[in-house]
Amino acid sequence: MKNNSKSLEEVHSSVQTLGIKSRFRKFLAFMGPAYLVSVGYMDPGNWATDIAAGSQFGYRLIWVLLMSNMVAMLLQSFSARLGLVRGLDLAQASRQTYPKTVNLFLYILAEIAIAACDLAEVLGMAIGLNLLFGIPLIWGVVISVLDTILLLFLLQYGIKKIEAFIISLVVIISMCFFVEIFFASPDFGAVAAGFIPSLPNNTALYLAIGIIGATIMPHNLYLHSSLVQSRHFDHSDKGIKQAIRFNVFDSVIALNFAFLVNAAILILAGTVFYSSGLTEVSEIQDAHRLLEPLLGTQWAPILFAIALIAAGQSSTITGTLAGQVVMEGYLNLRIQPWVRRIITRTIAIVPALITILIKGDSATGDLLVFSQVILSLQLGFAVIPLLHLVSDKKKMGVHAVNKFWMFFGWISAAIIVGLNGKMLFEAINDWFQGSSITWWMYLCAGIAVCTALLLIYVIVFPMIRKEQKQISIIHNDVSQIKIRPNVIYNRIAVTVDFSNSDTVALGHAVAHGGEKAEYLLIHVSESAAALVEEQGIYDAETKRDTELLEAYRLQLSNLGYQVSVILEHGDPKRRIPIAVNNYKPDLLVMGAHGHKGLWDLIFGTTLDAVRHRVDAPVLIVRA
Repeated sequence: MKNNSKSLEEVHSSVQTLGIKSRFRKFLAFMGPAYLVSVGYMDPGNWATDIAAGSQFGYRLIWVLLMSNMVAMLLQSFSARLGLVRGLDLAQASRQTYPKTVNLFLYILAEIAIAACDLAEVLGMAIGLNLLFGIPLIWGVVISVLDTILLLFLLQYGIKKIEAFIISLVVIISMCFFVEIFFASPDFGAVAAGFIPSLPNNTALYLAIGIIGATIMPHNLYLHSSLVQSRHFDHSDKGIKQAIRFNVFDSVIALNFAFLVNAAILILAGTVFYSSGLTEVSEIQDAHRLLEPLLGTQWAPILFAIALIAAGQSSTITGTLAGQVVMEGYLNLRIQPWVRRIITRTIAIVPALITILIKGDSATGDLLVFSQVILSLQLGFAVIPLLHLVSDKKKMGVHAVNKFWMFFGWISAAIIVGLNGKMLFEAINDWFQGSSITWWMYLCAGIAVCTALLLIYVIVFPMIRKEQKQISIIHNDVSQIKIRPNVIYNRIAVTVDFSNSDTVALGHAVAHGGEKAEYLLIHVSESAAALVEEQGIYDAETKRDTELLEAYRLQLSNLGYQVSVILEHGDPKRRIPIAVNNYKPDLLVMGAHGHKGLWDLIFGTTLDAVRHRVDAPVLIVRA
């Protein structure tokens, strides 16, 4: 657990924007985070709601898409502003603002939202594989676990490579649908009439809420506030204002692009299905099957399936990053990304497998729409803390959002919460109007009431709480720093692996300790026998390691240094901390190779594991 961790630390401030004089090139350096966020606005969950809305109501709900997109641009710009100004993501800032118990519930709700989003991605990927290659849905869901490897692979190459990959997938999705629209030839006059607000019935309300949840995704608000911190920029007031302006442009361009894709899906469904009298098309599989005979081209279903797979993969990557941000921010807990990914995907796979096994493939459309409704229900718990945070002049200073934009922000929150409340009330009322009332109805009603009370608390608490002195996660009170200019290291431990980094590590060690200090050289044998037995091993590798350690000891002793050695066996991440803590050194020196390989992806680095498990200060030197 880390008390001063930066959001998405592995990519934090990794993109250089300083020193770029051309405004256009500087904008290109800032461009990217909004595109990662935008893929959440065109994931398979959006497809399900757009297809259902278009097939049942034609173009009459396209206004909901436009309204949702405008609200999304406003809220995402707020999220980016929070990350740029305070250097905190939404989860970290919420943790500083609300009591511990409330933050725990906010974390649980955020995880539910991420799992619901991942459920849509699992089903979308499985459906895409089924449509394109004929793989059964049940196996497609299982195969979707493997896409964890994709994110881990891309992370090794930096955030800009991930952004480039995502943008390429977005281009594939958009090209597929714009070609589909060309085949469909919609009536654009009727499309324009769809921008007039209307809600014909309760089914339209349910779909409208699903569209809102699919468009304004809560996990995107957490993610955007983190991703903008991947840029290394000037943190003066002028530099922050410029960074905010560039990120607003980035958000407007990326999210309007996402709106066009979503509108294309809804228009396609309205043109092809609603106008043909097929008003019950809610399954993505049905949409795929009907495209070829209705549009008269074999390319239509193929492009549809390719775009679906691209949407699922792109959303998977951003969902994983959002999960990491939420867990680290709320719990101050960091785990390996592949573990985080497996946990999230497992949570998503279980309901997908159960639904397919019990109700069959035909239930996936309803499950997709339901997942987006869950996202909408959780949205208020992300939006309202965000509005409080970005309007706080004490924390945001001159960069706090002004009253004009905050008015629209609170109106947006009121619409989201109001629509969700209306839907929940009508659903619960319908249950209790039925012929039989069961215990689970009371349970659901109780959960709804408790959730409403929690939401009221989240709204009111920042307004009435007394201002307390808070310690920022990143920026501590510099007046409390105590300098120790004459620190003396009498006992220094050094890890060695008989590579070129040993010379550098030993050089730094003796520079800190001199001839008066005692030194302990630690090496861990990782032979197959050592990994199994961990002690009492004397194979060929152990014999060679013993000889090399003794050679190091003799060389340093001849130079006048007091040196002892220890040879451990097994996993270095476990054995090094044991040896170090037993020795109780004043300083541990470790050499870093800077390599990135498959083992680092699966197990993480030894450096990372050791530094969290030892009691001594750790000096890491690069070979």
